[in-house]
Amino acid sequence: MRKLMCFLLSLIILMSGTVAAFAEEVKEPTVEAHAAILMDAKTGRILWEKEAYKPLAMASTTKIMTAVLALESGKQQDTVTVSKAAAAAPRMKMHLTTGEKISLRNLLLALMLESSNDAAVAIAEHLGGSVEEFCAMMTNKAKEIGAKDTLFETPNGLDAGNHHSTAYDLAMIAKYALEVPGFIELTNTETAKFSSNKREYSMVNKNRLLREFKGANGVKTGFTNKAGHCFVGAAKRDDMQLISVVLGSGWGDRGRKMKWVDTKAVLNYGFDNYEYEIIIHDEDLAGNTSVTRSRTNEMEYIYESELLLPLNQNKKEPIEIKLVVPDSIQAPISKGEIIGHAEIYINGKLYASIDLSATEEALRHDFKTSLEKVINQWICQVTEEPVQLILPEFPELPDLPKFSKSPE
Repeated sequence: MRKLMCFLLSLIILMSGTVAAFAEEVKEPTVEAHAAILMDAKTGRILWEKEAYKPLAMASTTKIMTAVLALESGKQQDTVTVSKAAAAAPRMKMHLTTGEKISLRNLLLALMLESSNDAAVAIAEHLGGSVEEFCAMMTNKAKEIGAKDTLFETPNGLDAGNHHSTAYDLAMIAKYALEVPGFIELTNTETAKFSSNKREYSMVNKNRLLREFKGANGVKTGFTNKAGHCFVGAAKRDDMQLISVVLGSGWGDRGRKMKWVDTKAVLNYGFDNYEYEIIIHDEDLAGNTSVTRSRTNEMEYIYESELLLPLNQNKKEPIEIKLVVPDSIQAPISKGEIIGHAEIYINGKLYASIDLSATEEALRHDFKTSLEKVINQWICQVTEEPVQLILPEFPELPDLPKFSKSPE
């Protein structure tokens, strides 16, 4: 058996129609953001990016993770007592006072609708025991989700220490958050009225994307002097859910405007150019390989799962499928046994791996197994009961050449 081989299976797929194939390529988005990304939420595929792995301050987009931990805690009905530290948090804030009692659910509304910094601190202290412990929980959760370079030092995104993330990490966090029960409902709430034991509150959602972009369903704005204007956005049209992130779209009035301009440009690029296509169907035939020490000389194998991809309909995207399988497989082999995997490359980069499994059983057939079978059959005829036979180990014999009868 030789080392695993890489067998080129598929041809380059040109993702365009007969007419579109010769059309001028649609230009990629131009954004003022220092870093940005467009991700397909269903597959996690990055459709476009700019400095997506550069660590940057991310301002109040931090609160996405704060909300995730609060929702997953199952403690929305808890009553939170506001500490002096929470009440002292700087603007933006809902102006909580020390000793005020308010439900965790209502703090979440203030957190995500109006980006209240004091609400974030109150949530962190209630769930983590301290801001520091809660931030450690946030950082650990980010790593579990798949973030590569994110460190939370505040629960509200205010500039502190080495508090940072990347456009890629925030897209991964948003992708996860959109699947958390109650998250989309929370971030899509337009207005809310509630009360604590001291006063009544009225909140209005500051996410302009929900009102200005078709299919928008999230998620969070942000600004600090260090981060500039930031936004993690999300929109769904038909069955395609896209996530955008723009970090550092500018400062002042222009930056405030450009975070929306950048976000819309990124999302429009995705919806205008990408559609889902099934590249591999579940149980599609992938290939075959030889089998040794069995009467079955050859065996087919199939893909274990489907591969669905958002592909650019106006741009050539080379796709290669390489099969990594042994040159031959020694029996016994069970039906459904994994015998290798397929590597899928898009534009020369490894995108996914899919297991390959045997389509049938291949029984062992050699001197040892044949002798065991004969002896067991003879014993069963004598005793009329099956007997477990323990035979000495026989040396492995080489596969013998096959001869045909010479013509007379």
